[in-house]
Amino acid sequence: MVQELLAALAVAGAGAVMYVLSAARVVKQYERGVVLRFGRLHRQIRNPGFTMVIPVVDHMHKVNMQIVTMPVPAQDGITRDNVTVRVDAVIYFKVVDPADAIIRVEDYRFAVSQMAQTSLRSILGKSELDDLLSNREKLNEGLELMMDSPAVEWGVTIDRVEIKDVSLPETMKRSMARQAEADRERRARVINADAELQASRKLAEAAGVMADQPAALQLRLLQTVVAVAAEKNSTLVLPFPVELLRFLEKATPPQVAQAAQAAQKAVRAAAPKPESPPTAFDGPAPEAVPDKERLAPA
Repeated sequence: MVQELLAALAVAGAGAVMYVLSAARVVKQYERGVVLRFGRLHRQIRNPGFTMVIPVVDHMHKVNMQIVTMPVPAQDGITRDNVTVRVDAVIYFKVVDPADAIIRVEDYRFAVSQMAQTSLRSILGKSELDDLLSNREKLNEGLELMMDSPAVEWGVTIDRVEIKDVSLPETMKRSMARQAEADRERRARVINADAELQASRKLAEAAGVMADQPAALQLRLLQTVVAVAAEKNSTLVLPFPVELLRFLEKATPPQVAQAAQAAQKAVRAAAPKPESPPTAFDGPAPEAVPDKERLAPA
């Protein structure tokens, strides 16, 4: 009798141990447990730690509460300005209500992925190519708003959406390169023209100052000579402006000019005259015959 009682107690103890092992569950810190009892949702959400469920009766689903990073496959679309592009993105989301994530949607990860793809195609058709290339922040905000509204019903919140890469056709890349080159050339020409205009204005102002003060022209000439002589050149070509000659002519007194002209005439008069070339007749010179005798008849 005692042996039968001990055997019964051993069997009961083994059964209790098996029951505890089958009913024990461990929920990690980043997880939450959703319990379905006889197929119905149990209101109590199991928090992280050790918990117990009723075997066969309860069925617990563990939901990850971490932020999930999901890449969105590249989507082909046509922008509002009729340019074919291929765009991919990445989405960051997390579960805020584990019960809704299990009950309201079959697979919340797959649902979020499909919603991201459709939203990306939709926003491609509403945007222009320039917005995709230079104004992605605005498009990311639009994507987040489009996806956040239906995701709230699934117990999921969209944390962030980023457009990663925009692939363009080769013809469009060449066209954009030519456009950028033409724009740079246009800006270079405008800058050169502006520089010429400013230089011409400054030169006009300088000419006006030199016209009022003729001595400024001579000072400028001397500065040019100093600048050229600093290069250690063996030959110096010096431009001599006509205005400087006129200035020197006006600055010279009349007496000095007359004395210079008289000295030049004296030098010319004192210079030896060139001798006449010898003739071929070496004899005495013929006597002079009066004109009347030469004209009289024989």
